[in-house]
Amino acid sequence: MKIVACNSNPPLAEAVAAELNMSLCNASVRRFADMEIFVEIFENVRGEDVFVVQSTCMPTNDNLMELLIMLDALRRGSARRITAVMPYFGYARQDRKSGPRTPISAKLVANLLVEAGADRILTMDLHAMQIQGFFDIPVDNLYAAPLFVRDIKERYGDRDLMIVSPDVGGVIRARQLAQRLNIDLAIIDKRRERAGVSEVMNVIGDVKGRHCLLVDDIVDSGGSLCNAAQAISNQGAASVGAYVTHGVLTGRAVERIAESSIEMLTLTDSIMATEAVRAASNIRQISIAGLLARAMRAVSDESSVSSLFD
Repeated sequence: MKIVACNSNPPLAEAVAAELNMSLCNASVRRFADMEIFVEIFENVRGEDVFVVQSTCMPTNDNLMELLIMLDALRRGSARRITAVMPYFGYARQDRKSGPRTPISAKLVANLLVEAGADRILTMDLHAMQIQGFFDIPVDNLYAAPLFVRDIKERYGDRDLMIVSPDVGGVIRARQLAQRLNIDLAIIDKRRERAGVSEVMNVIGDVKGRHCLLVDDIVDSGGSLCNAAQAISNQGAASVGAYVTHGVLTGRAVERIAESSIEMLTLTDSIMATEAVRAASNIRQISIAGLLARAMRAVSDESSVSSLFD
């Protein structure tokens, strides 16, 4: 078993290797003067079970290309099995035709990964579950919910909590977390006028006097999350926090969250924190290294991965 890191999130790859009491494979991912990507692996990988850790986050296309070239290098180096460990799967929001003459880019990315040499995909909280069906190779989709449950219990104790889904599409995810915690669920009903802009319409559920926790898989511009937090506050919530798996956080997102009524936004480290995120007083990260390490060990040992969902 070997672990190879590309450049999207070296701290996470190092933390995973430390959890497994291993060292990262000696490899180099660098660029020529014209920004072409060049990969070189300095260890023998013939017959090895290799895991490549790479989130396809911003810059999405660069990180995706790094992963594809690394997969090709490992395949040509005769690795026995290659698993692409993608804590954040970019292009997952393009999982269907949104209008005439538009692509299904998530399917294209799936084809590229398989063609480049991936034998298996290990990811976390896919934005759309049907993406697993875009692959003809095994896909293990891990969930951050067990980590969130443990953190919520430690951080909020016996407060009168309520889980809130920021939109109707995230109800299943939020309901599962609410069931794990045995607490109530509320839903934000909103109308999205255009991409990245949302208008909160109604809060379904009585949030008055409750400590509310918004739950989602991705926070990008932060507009939906902040609007939902404001709507909950307007309905008399005692406090508002948020738990989100992937902190994409583009544009003014960090600033917007800092100015919002969200007391604390908890993210995983599936995407490496920027300097702005590290400096924000109401944003924190929890590590998924232990979960990824256990999943990778289970894959390597041919044991159950689904047991990690509990």
